[in-house]
Amino acid sequence: MTPRKQERAAGLRSGRAISSTRMSWGLLGLSFLLVAFGLAVLYLRKPESFEFLALPWLAAVVIVAALLQSVVLRAHLSPWLLPLALFFSSVGVIEIARLKPSLLIPQLRWLLIGMAVFLIMLRLGRQIVGLTAYQYILGLACLILLALPLVFGTEIGGSRNWLVLGPVQVQPSEFSKILLVLFLSAYLADHQDVLTKTRRWLGFFRLPPLRFIAPLLCIWGMAILMFVVARDLGSALLFFGIAIFMTYMATGSRSYVVIALAVFGLAAVASYMMFGHVRVRFDIWWNPWADPNGMAYQVVQSLFAFGSGGVWGTGFAHGHPGLIPEVHTDFIFAAVAEELGLIGALTIVVAYGVFFIVGIRTALACTSVERILLAAGTSVVFLLQAFIIMAGVTKFLPLTGITLPFVSYGGSSMVSGFILLGLLAVLSRKEAAA
Repeated sequence: MTPRKQERAAGLRSGRAISSTRMSWGLLGLSFLLVAFGLAVLYLRKPESFEFLALPWLAAVVIVAALLQSVVLRAHLSPWLLPLALFFSSVGVIEIARLKPSLLIPQLRWLLIGMAVFLIMLRLGRQIVGLTAYQYILGLACLILLALPLVFGTEIGGSRNWLVLGPVQVQPSEFSKILLVLFLSAYLADHQDVLTKTRRWLGFFRLPPLRFIAPLLCIWGMAILMFVVARDLGSALLFFGIAIFMTYMATGSRSYVVIALAVFGLAAVASYMMFGHVRVRFDIWWNPWADPNGMAYQVVQSLFAFGSGGVWGTGFAHGHPGLIPEVHTDFIFAAVAEELGLIGALTIVVAYGVFFIVGIRTALACTSVERILLAAGTSVVFLLQAFIIMAGVTKFLPLTGITLPFVSYGGSSMVSGFILLGLLAVLSRKEAAA
């Protein structure tokens, strides 16, 4: 390439980088305007219920977010990850202010804590990524975290997936998914050749020796145990899906996918026949109209919310999403669909798709197999979790009971989301990709 062409190519790259930076700042500004507009509407509609004490917290969020984006740009990280996460958070803030005003300050507080954790991840990200050298410790820690609610957990909302530590409620599965992604990225990278080349026939499938797929079987078994014992279908589907997707990305083998789905299907059928709560969950999904005012009340009200929203929605603060129990956590997407309509719901869906594409581009820029799997696995976590809860509230899947990333109310979800976001941001740095 001639010096003139090299100079032109460098100029084009610099121009694209400047344009991308400006657009990311624009998205950040749009998020702030969205919150300001939403809170103004709520104040004009019902000034007596407006929480003025939330304004200093909101100002702190805006200032910290702007400073964080400056740090991200100076560190030559992906300029899109933080603005997209804050766009989701802004939707969550105005929806929580609309649905549960008393929880607005706690949500802003958790958002600030999450951004502080994100900054820590930017400083210590390399060391945390380096923990993949201790893959078996990560795997064991993941299984211990998943098992804690089974032994010491408290049942909240029908699922035994919470640990109550004084005034704080912690959902260990939100943090164990981070350990799972770290473990799988290291394990699958180290054993990629064995998992793809060394195989034995098992019926119609070719698989490696049992000792090499034993960790995957443990993860699948723990997912099934969570489904049956903890009644936590959402986390079970999420962990099962993460293991399947990352295994397929590492090996390209459909045998693992087919066998995993077959095992999960057989376990689901056996659970339906043996456990009453599994039958209730399935029956609610299959025919919620058989008991619309009882066990299926949440799902039915969610479907009514989608129907009444139509294309354009009823208008922000003009719908009745409060009829849905726990709408600020599991069913917040239904509230968005009712008041902002199909347009607002599709905007959220497209935004998650863009977030996933940014994460996959980060993975493709890495050169180490381990880093590729870590970035891709982190991206899959966000997209899969969003899909599972959206499918649950629209009756595409049985009701799951997990949070919509960065949108739903919840401290564990917010903090774990920013930890994963920090991992992805660190991996987007050019020198980290090598």
